[in-house]
Amino acid sequence: MIRIALAQINSCVGDLKNNYYRIARSIALAKSRGAQLVIFPEMATTGYPPEDLLFKKHFTDEVSEINKKIAHLSNGICVIVGTIEMSGHQKPFDSALICANKKILGAYHKVCLPNYGVFDEKRHFTAGTTPLVLVLNGLSIGLTICEDIWHDDGPLNRLLDKLSLIINLSSSPYTTTKYKERLRILKKRALKYKADIFYVNMIGGQDELLFDGRSQVITKQGKVAAEAAFFEEDLLLYDCLMKPRKKDSKRSKQPKIKYVILNTVMAPGSKPVRKQKAKKIPLIEEIYTALKIGVHDYASKNSFQKVLIGLSGGIDSALTALVACDALGRENVVCVTMPSKYSSKGTKKDAKILANRLGARVIEIPIQNIFHKFIVDLSPVFKNMPSDSTEENIQARIRGVLLMALSNKFGWLVLSTGNKSETSCGYSTLYGDMAGGLNVLKDIYKTTVYDLARWRNERDKKPLIPGGIFKRMPSAELRPNQKDQDTLPAYPLLDKILKWYIEEKLSGAKIIKKGFDRTVVNRVIHMVETSEHKRRQAPPGIKITNVAFGRDRRFPITNRYRG
Repeated sequence: MIRIALAQINSCVGDLKNNYYRIARSIALAKSRGAQLVIFPEMATTGYPPEDLLFKKHFTDEVSEINKKIAHLSNGICVIVGTIEMSGHQKPFDSALICANKKILGAYHKVCLPNYGVFDEKRHFTAGTTPLVLVLNGLSIGLTICEDIWHDDGPLNRLLDKLSLIINLSSSPYTTTKYKERLRILKKRALKYKADIFYVNMIGGQDELLFDGRSQVITKQGKVAAEAAFFEEDLLLYDCLMKPRKKDSKRSKQPKIKYVILNTVMAPGSKPVRKQKAKKIPLIEEIYTALKIGVHDYASKNSFQKVLIGLSGGIDSALTALVACDALGRENVVCVTMPSKYSSKGTKKDAKILANRLGARVIEIPIQNIFHKFIVDLSPVFKNMPSDSTEENIQARIRGVLLMALSNKFGWLVLSTGNKSETSCGYSTLYGDMAGGLNVLKDIYKTTVYDLARWRNERDKKPLIPGGIFKRMPSAELRPNQKDQDTLPAYPLLDKILKWYIEEKLSGAKIIKKGFDRTVVNRVIHMVETSEHKRRQAPPGIKITNVAFGRDRRFPITNRYRG
């Protein structure tokens, strides 16, 4: 029997000291629980993705020293940790370091470097060329890193010996569909190679990206034998009851394959560990949890204790405030109401009710006098010109300036509140409602905003969001009787078109064939494609879907193609 520990930790990019402490703590815990082998995620030492930090020699030198310190902790246990190695190349290898008996015994270098979506690994890493087999107490273990296992023709195909088990170190970014896709791949590989798979994933937030954990043991029969927690640090223990395969015991080393042979690790604990299974949760709760982790980690990893939200009395700012309070505690959330003469009695009332129910600090700064001063000072230039979106945008920008002033004065992080439907169509004001350090709902469509808010309201005996916020027609309230639907199609219709166009990448013609009105589809596409300049200047937002703005979808600003 061999006891294996999967240590899913929350590494922060560049925080080498604290990443090392997390690794050291997990090694000590694994040893105390009788593990013979402990495995960490991809890039556990550096955080993922380190991006152009890898071009700083002093950074890579410090990581090399951290690797030596980790090796020194491997007395009595084998440690496999995701890190980088230079090995004489200009760009480092994405590596799985194998340590035991206080020494670095070898390293596997990631072969398949992804270069799509959020990944840019060919810019930052040297690709490995050689598969590696760790022979631990006679068991043949194939090492892979993240993308290596996603390819049918990956490095495992070059191993002729039958493997006892397969290890995959990963930093796999979260999306709402990733878990099922990942599980399908892992089961497929387990069945193909007739070997148990030990998959260990990072957790936590890093800029726009989230890592959901859910490290797993998949049996050679394609069954989930054990699973770690969702969006929590965890140490998943699993006892492998297997003997070395006959072919392995009489191995003749194959050319072009690295071997690391180790037979001196401690005996496992005598009491078998209980097989751990993660709690299954509904998708809407999963998304809410992801947003909460994204806000918490973005704020804490960037050294913000408090966050600031412009509370309008609408559904988007209400949900953002709820997420922030759940993520950071209500004592660390400041809500600012900034009413104008166009703010309805309903929105002003609901904003105050919500703030009181949340228990967060509330600041009120009316903007009417400031707006009037702008109009007076601009009147000589705007003489005889009718009011239009210019005056609307001035109000939004006044609010943005006030929020950023409070941020500068008190060191609070501004959370902007625009959703994906608005961001897609450019229904937002540069330097106005787009101002902020993090856009919580940037990858959440308006219809999903309502679903999340309803779910969160139903979770408590006393709903936090007033009913009027759900019933009221969405409005920016920047002119009399304004409604979002004056500019945009109804959100249920708009969101369907946007999903087909942005996430499924269908042409306008194919969307029309699905039964959508030609005029509406062409208008939506026009709005999406002429708003790229705004998205380029928007704050980062938490990635939830398969195609998020920023890292996933990058189009030219100057672009006359429509379709």
